[in-house]
Amino acid sequence: MNLVIPWKRTLFTSTQQCFNRLKTAKDRKEHFLKVNSWKATNEQEYEPLNQEERKPKKKVALLLGYNGSEYQGMQANPGTKSIEEELFKALVKVEAISKSNSVDPKKVQLMRAARTDKGVHASCNLVSLKMICQDKQIIKKLNDELPNSIRIWGYVETQRAFHAKTKCDSRIYEYLLPSYTLKSLGPPKELKLEPESEKDFKLLMENGTVARYISPTDQHTLSNFRIDQERFEKFKSAMSLFQGTHNFHNYTIARSFKEPASKRFMIDISVSDPMIIQDTEWISVKLHGQSFMLHQIRKMISMAMLSVRTGTSLSLLPKTFEAEKINIPKAPALGLLLERPVFQLYNGRVASKENRDSIDFDRYKDEIEAFKKENIYKKIFEHEKENREFDNFLAAIDSHIDTSYQYFNPEGIIPEQCILNTKYSVNKENGEDILSR
Repeated sequence: MNLVIPWKRTLFTSTQQCFNRLKTAKDRKEHFLKVNSWKATNEQEYEPLNQEERKPKKKVALLLGYNGSEYQGMQANPGTKSIEEELFKALVKVEAISKSNSVDPKKVQLMRAARTDKGVHASCNLVSLKMICQDKQIIKKLNDELPNSIRIWGYVETQRAFHAKTKCDSRIYEYLLPSYTLKSLGPPKELKLEPESEKDFKLLMENGTVARYISPTDQHTLSNFRIDQERFEKFKSAMSLFQGTHNFHNYTIARSFKEPASKRFMIDISVSDPMIIQDTEWISVKLHGQSFMLHQIRKMISMAMLSVRTGTSLSLLPKTFEAEKINIPKAPALGLLLERPVFQLYNGRVASKENRDSIDFDRYKDEIEAFKKENIYKKIFEHEKENREFDNFLAAIDSHIDTSYQYFNPEGIIPEQCILNTKYSVNKENGEDILSR
């Protein structure tokens, strides 16, 4: 006996009747819009959402400069104030980046040529991105939107595959230091339990918990110092030892001697003659290298500076390129600035094969020099005079010379107690990781 289920018959009949009524796709679409869409509401009329007008984008190299004192670095990181974050917000605001791409810099392939660290400046840096650049006033609008500490020099249309980091051949940095940092190490300063004036600064002792206070050096003493030729020549000789290819594992963090990335090529290092600025004698060091690791330049400057200051033999420096791991202090970030990234190979390629402009910062030479003089150099000199950052750095290091930094000695010998045993340490004899044995 065949059973007939009434609800099934009803469902089939109802569905069949529906398709009988809506025979064509057009009929079914109109029925859907009538029943399910915003058109189904009779109480209020709605307009469909306006689609954002699609504007053509071009791959460009955006040339910029900045004073990095107030920023945590060039690269954008969640929860930190960065140059890239300020730049990206300005690009969105002036509609050089569409709203649909404003949620993530990766959508426009944003990439920097050099990632400067916290507090580091740049007279010239470069970012590549896909940008809407129909507006001929786009550079002016960007500069109006950005703080005075960040300036856009211009942009160059590039190949679609252009990548700011990988197409960059090398980088040129400058480090400025007052010549008094090379003064011979004097008697240790008095350590006080409590500050005696608001200018006294706190100093953490060896275990990092006990605090003492030190009075700064008299400003006239610092300003009146003039380096002698012998000490200046020793500093130049120390810096020249970094030229060429070396293993710089001791001049960064979290790098092992065995890692290929620890080897870097320094193309040229030059030290300028001392110059008097705001009554203080300064020395400029230019460093041209293929690439640099985190803190590398600051540690290089510190090693050369303290070798002169402590009367250490320069035979120490080649030993720092060997397997033994030691702790090298970082010189202040205040004096470091990126002068420019170099795109020699890319410029040669586009000049010979394509009708494209080369990446040339010299087109904006006058604006760059004016910005560097007023917003970088001037700020560095004023900050040092007001806060004596280099004097504070030296006071902190001098108090640990006899403990943490005993390798600064006339013989240039690295004592056993200065050699670190970390997961990045390597046995000098057999090249094995020390902590893995």
